[in-house]
Amino acid sequence: MTIAPPEAKPQRLVDHFEHGLDAPICLTWELTYACNLSCIHCLSASGRRDPRELTTAECKEIIDELERMQVFYVNIGGGEPTVRSDFWELLDYATSHSVGVKFSTNGVKITPEVAERLAANDYVDVQISLDGATAEVNDAIRGGRSYDIAIRAMENLRAAGMENFKLSVVCTRTNISQLDEFKALADRYGAQLRLTRLRPAGRATDVWDDLHPTADQQRELYDWLVAHGEDVLTGDSFFHLSAYGESLPGLNLCGAGRVVCLIDPIGDVYACPFAIHDEFLAGSVRDDGGFTDVWRTSELFQRLRQPQSGGACTSCQFFDACKGGCMAAKFFTGLPLDGPDPECVRGFGEQALKDKQMSDAPKPMGDHSHRTSPPRPRDGMGPVQVTIGRRPDAPRPPVSACEEDPLAGFRPPVG
Repeated sequence: MTIAPPEAKPQRLVDHFEHGLDAPICLTWELTYACNLSCIHCLSASGRRDPRELTTAECKEIIDELERMQVFYVNIGGGEPTVRSDFWELLDYATSHSVGVKFSTNGVKITPEVAERLAANDYVDVQISLDGATAEVNDAIRGGRSYDIAIRAMENLRAAGMENFKLSVVCTRTNISQLDEFKALADRYGAQLRLTRLRPAGRATDVWDDLHPTADQQRELYDWLVAHGEDVLTGDSFFHLSAYGESLPGLNLCGAGRVVCLIDPIGDVYACPFAIHDEFLAGSVRDDGGFTDVWRTSELFQRLRQPQSGGACTSCQFFDACKGGCMAAKFFTGLPLDGPDPECVRGFGEQALKDKQMSDAPKPMGDHSHRTSPPRPRDGMGPVQVTIGRRPDAPRPPVSACEEDPLAGFRPPVG
């Protein structure tokens, strides 16, 4: 009698993703550090434009690469991407070359005319950022009148007939109690609610201790997502909460260097959109081989695509659910990458944080904030001034008033 060999265990989709793909599923691209706001939790510490910013021609070359790699869409952010004078040109170029565009904006330039233009393009998705369901909560984080600007943008998009644009919310200690209000606000304007996690990156490193949700709020958020998860997007922000028992919708995987990465305004490529630090720098699109070569041959990305050790977390019965949590959250709180997430729902991260001061944690690279004091040095060098510092062989960046005023002469209507 012949005994049939046991059938191989079928691989889950997430198992394939752990080893990386030929092209990223979602590429985050920060077009500029220029921004009209100074949100206290800004991941990229945006405000002032970097004079080494990629030119229009260089951006189009990247889009051509993404088309050849068959990247379905790019997630564009900043800063405030719409303050780049060539933003609409780049958006049209991408969508005409089979690269869909999802861009995040505070809404400052979403006028009725712009809203109609966006609604007419089936390959564009818009995310309006709002971090409070009321002006009182939102403006304390994002700055005065930012609530009114975002609401006006959503009104304009709704009036233009744009469906399923996104209302994007970073979950903080001050707005967890407003989850139902956010959902009602999104429904009112025909938008889809998108919730993301507060990471201790950029300017958020200074406020994370005070702003990240408490343990009780983490549980409240988890229960709310279990009840509403099919109607709410999370971008896999909260896979660390799966250790409560039931997995949330999504990959539940840290995709850094495997299925996601970041291109910053000067063309540097990082493994994680939330970890702007030399530790996670994979290369530059300005190097020979461009973005394609960085994605496919970077030593850092190759290492991240190898089986990862769970370290202290492997003995936890929930490791397969949360995979040890967020790499960026651990790094910028000074915790080991093979240890527990600082917001581990089993409490292991909290204990690890007690044993280590956040003041000893690594600092994000580059501070572009609106401030009179010089920004934090980069690579041990002095701050880059906005009037000098162009690489001799680099194409000249587009002339822009963003060096001093990110709005470049634009002012939203009052009232």
